[in-house]
Amino acid sequence: MPKRQLVEKILALKAERGAIILAHNYQPPEIQDVADRLGDSLDLSRFAASAVEKVIVFCGVHFMAETAAILSPEKTILLPDPTAGCPMADMMRAEDLLALKKKHPGSVVVTYVNSTAEVKAETDICCTSANAMRVVQTVPEGQPIIFGPDKYLGGWVAAQTERKMILWQGYCPTHQKIHPEHILEQRRLHPAAFVMVHPEVNPAVASLADAVLGTGGMIACVEKSAGREFVVGTETGMVYRLQKKFPDREFFAATKHALCPNMKKITLEKVVNSLESLGPVIAVEPGVADRARRAIRAMLEIS
Repeated sequence: MPKRQLVEKILALKAERGAIILAHNYQPPEIQDVADRLGDSLDLSRFAASAVEKVIVFCGVHFMAETAAILSPEKTILLPDPTAGCPMADMMRAEDLLALKKKHPGSVVVTYVNSTAEVKAETDICCTSANAMRVVQTVPEGQPIIFGPDKYLGGWVAAQTERKMILWQGYCPTHQKIHPEHILEQRRLHPAAFVMVHPEVNPAVASLADAVLGTGGMIACVEKSAGREFVVGTETGMVYRLQKKFPDREFFAATKHALCPNMKKITLEKVVNSLESLGPVIAVEPGVADRARRAIRAMLEIS
């Protein structure tokens, strides 16, 4: 079916089902274009919780739809492709965290929202890339902190806050495709550009940037900046998001190789199928959801 017809069908089905479409900043351009709201994972989950619509089509990866389901247990959360996972989230299991807690009794567990519901359920407080420093700073000095699953975000926060942290050794494979030579090459090509990178990158990459920011922070940075050119060191979908929002600026991907195959699994055809079938539904076991919700809400109280 041609793209125009797919979009028309999505709009018709959305109205028929009383649904809303949420899309992460890393989604393909055609998915961003049909979304009712774009944002990072937590912003979208919070929006889902406040939305009047009872059917949420979440265009992202599995842990994001899970987070929406945790915050909105009364709503139907659809993930157009249930195989769209997150390798980093899968690097830390609940049993791994339980073993680490046993090894370091009395520790406060701070978990990145890029994690499974089961891991969140064993967590004291969640964080995002945007508020991780604020969350860590609420932990009393001297109290051990377990941080996971991303060792690079955790290491960056530890350096910024000068706090000792026990880091789980997970990472984002997509962000590890951004190398120092990519930043150096972009600086050569665009010497006036402001370089923004995500805190999930390798420290050697972060050290070459003008700012280390989550996706929401990147948007805020451009809004405040008088600059005209920006190098974007994160998943390539963010370049489209920024270029569409700020058509008078220029944005350059640090590397075209920073592409998340899971984020790109969502297609217009799959969104149509999801709205037609009202599936696949993402739900979280109530006991797990209740415990995970406490960790998320503890973070929201700080945010």
